[in-house]
Amino acid sequence: MDTKVVNVKVPDGCNAILGQSHFIKTVEDLYEALVNAVPTVEFGLAFCESSGPCLVRYEGNDPELKELASKTAYQLSAGHTFIIFMRKAFPINVLDKVKSVPEVCNIYLATANPFQVILAETEQGRGILGVVDGFASKGIENEKDIAERKTFLRKIGYKLRT
Repeated sequence: MDTKVVNVKVPDGCNAILGQSHFIKTVEDLYEALVNAVPTVEFGLAFCESSGPCLVRYEGNDPELKELASKTAYQLSAGHTFIIFMRKAFPINVLDKVKSVPEVCNIYLATANPFQVILAETEQGRGILGVVDGFASKGIENEKDIAERKTFLRKIGYKLRT
């Protein structure tokens, strides 16, 4: 068995979701889940089929993000893996819908950070061992950091203003 690391850069203004599913209809079901969660979301998604023709299947409503998703999925080439790149929505807005797609088995990450996917490669194929999301912690927040976190959450509308 060999291990490989694939570096993934998330474009500015975008978020990514990486997961595992189990059926060819994943691309269409994830498409529906995303637009049902946030109708104005812009996205591209791709799914690594791991039987039959073993193609990267892709969908979306943004040509640039569709291309990015399909190229990233092909770079991973890990069985039944899917990747979503999206704008105009955050993972928190769509994750419940994505997780509720019947064929979705696992979510590895949801992030705007650059990330690394750690793969195992055998004679049969590839699988995801884990992910590195962003960077190592640099410290523990202090009172000023706490105040900034609370202000930020209210500024973007995720907490009530007081």
